[in-house]
Amino acid sequence: MLIKTRIFELYNGRYSSLSELAQIMGISVSQIYRVREGKRHINQKFIIGAIKAFPEYRLDDLFYFTDELTTGNSCQQSPVLTSTKISQ
Repeated sequence: MLIKTRIFELYNGRYSSLSELAQIMGISVSQIYRVREGKRHINQKFIIGAIKAFPEYRLDDLFYFTDELTTGNSCQQSPVLTSTKISQ
């Protein structure tokens, strides 16, 4: 099971570039690009940065789990089940 993110759909209109998003998240631009391209897994620092960049969204709005199936390119998505409230 892998954790995936929706921040790349959400950042348009809010941040002018992935560089600006990376700066707000407190991570490197290369990490943003590597996660987007699937070359790097999401880690704790990425999750914390996403919460900083999108404080009005819930954790399960920003992230979800996928089951990577070996048959074809399809994968099953299951939402992150959490009752955690994010507040500052």
